[in-house]
Amino acid sequence: MGNKRFTKLFIPDTKIHLWIMALFVLIIAYYNLLIGSMSIFVLIYFIYYNWKAQHYRKEKWTKYIENLSSDIDSVTRYAVLNLPVPLAVIEFDGSISWYNSKFCEMIDTKDILEKNIEDLISGFKINNILQNKENVAVEVTIKDRHYKVLYNIVKTSANDEERYIIMLYWIDITNFQNLKVKYNEEKPVVMFVQVDNYDDVLNNTEEANRPLVVAEIDRRIGLWASRMNASIQKYQKDKYIIFLENQYLERLEAKKFTILDEIREIQVGNQIPITLSIGVGMNGKNPAQLEEYAKAAMDLALGRGGDQAVVKKIRTLNFYGGKTKAVEKRNKVKARVIAHALRQLIDQSKEVVIMGHKFPDMDSFGAALGVYRAAKNRGKDAYIVLNGVNEAIKNLFDRIKEHEVYMFITSEELINRISEDTLVVVVDTHRPNFTQCPEALDKADRIVLIDHHRRGEEFIDNAVLTYLEPYASSTSELVSEILQYMEEKISIEKIEAEALLAGITVDTKHFSFKTGVRTFEAASWLRRAGADTTSVRQLFQDDLNTFVAIADVVKNAKEIRKNIALSVCSTGIQNASLVAAQAADELLDIRGITASFVLGVRENDEVIISGRSLGDINVQVILEKLGGGGHLTVAGAQLKDKTIEEAIEMLEKAIDEYFEEGEA
Repeated sequence: MGNKRFTKLFIPDTKIHLWIMALFVLIIAYYNLLIGSMSIFVLIYFIYYNWKAQHYRKEKWTKYIENLSSDIDSVTRYAVLNLPVPLAVIEFDGSISWYNSKFCEMIDTKDILEKNIEDLISGFKINNILQNKENVAVEVTIKDRHYKVLYNIVKTSANDEERYIIMLYWIDITNFQNLKVKYNEEKPVVMFVQVDNYDDVLNNTEEANRPLVVAEIDRRIGLWASRMNASIQKYQKDKYIIFLENQYLERLEAKKFTILDEIREIQVGNQIPITLSIGVGMNGKNPAQLEEYAKAAMDLALGRGGDQAVVKKIRTLNFYGGKTKAVEKRNKVKARVIAHALRQLIDQSKEVVIMGHKFPDMDSFGAALGVYRAAKNRGKDAYIVLNGVNEAIKNLFDRIKEHEVYMFITSEELINRISEDTLVVVVDTHRPNFTQCPEALDKADRIVLIDHHRRGEEFIDNAVLTYLEPYASSTSELVSEILQYMEEKISIEKIEAEALLAGITVDTKHFSFKTGVRTFEAASWLRRAGADTTSVRQLFQDDLNTFVAIADVVKNAKEIRKNIALSVCSTGIQNASLVAAQAADELLDIRGITASFVLGVRENDEVIISGRSLGDINVQVILEKLGGGGHLTVAGAQLKDKTIEEAIEMLEKAIDEYFEEGEA
């Protein structure tokens, strides 16, 4: 600040000169009055001259500014009148008060003054501008041309009254939009295609017809790819990789991957229908990421039982197909491999913790007891995580309590005792949030997953060993097979065999649903291990109140759409989950009913939905829309912070969407 003042002293200033001259005149007058008097007259002249010069310069500067403003106004008017882009001035009510020639050419209409712009340009709404607080550009289409509308709201004054007008600048972005569309259409897409049951199909086909089956599969997939102008490469006997453009993928999604049905219709001597799994990756940053997305989609398609296509778009997943039941795998090689791998993991661990899903059912609890026996047979300490006993497992748990060898812990105790030497085995669920203790999955270093549900978007990704087989009737069936291969001579208690058999029984609805050859083989082995079918049946006995509650649900059921039954459990029922599940099963016994849904409310005010089907309607796809999951014939969902009325509305909407999408 001081430097600026010092520097200012050296800048020429007439006033300073006059003050210095006045000082010298006073000194001269002091010594010589005559000369001083003459000097005063000279000083007065210089003061007058300085005032006159400054006044003249001010007039010249004012005139220059006025002329410059006039020039700017002329330039502005010329620029506005000859603006190379369409320009229109409108009032707040949309009436046009002024426009240039480019705007007139753009809409190809004359005599538009005072007309409403919304009438001239369809799709343009003045409210979009008035309500747009962030001044975001508006885009409209006029006669196959695309425009970005920039605008200014200007305050003007007319007759001493303030008013506002809107200036609209129409920027032609047609070339950009065409380039954008072309880019989206030509974006690369990677697709993996796999024949789900290749070996089983050929093994059940006469040798003379096997080449025909293989040739027909290759022909149909090749023809399908050629219709998309795609590049296809068969890199294994049952696997293909296809590169195509995004525009063809949009058509595939619109038609819901009809290739799934075309392959299933192949009949050239094969006794088993052929199914495909398709994994599609798109919107990746580079080819490597596209391949990663496609592989993740393929894993999800296979984990859900095959015969479907999964499209992965970064974080979005779309599902198509999945209308048929998962084909049972008759080869038990994988079960033997899993059993040996699980045995090694148990041997390398200090202790084993088994965890099922929240509100465990007989399948979850029976599978947990089976893994518990596998750990004890290897000489390891084992614990089952159980936060509470519900009606579904109460009868079995009461029997288990009589045997003091079984150790149960809560989720809080699990968090405190888990270490790097702890093996956590998750059974009958693959969703982290559905487990008894989701926090343990983040803390555990070694996790084993055994499940039979069709894979959903939420999945335990950090498992060191995953055994997910949607074809299986139950997790108890998978655990029973694992136990047979764990040791040459397996030792299993009678109550454990009955628990596993009860798990198979409840998930197959007494061997009427999802029952294959391996299901009966597992049940036969459990029977030889000491399971008593009468004792197992007693595990499913209900008290009188539960039986009456189930009867009331069936009695109050109503038919929605055609062949679909819907009912609601009465409020205040203690075991709503059990009543809803059993009532949904009972509703399928009614003639003409092919699918049923029963809703109930748990003690924590969570709405639960049990869905059942005879196979014509995929209840899993319906309840997945509500965040649930399961199988084609058996599925469930849980809704938080929803009333029964809201849940029914959501369910009916999901059912309508299911039929509108043509999935039935």
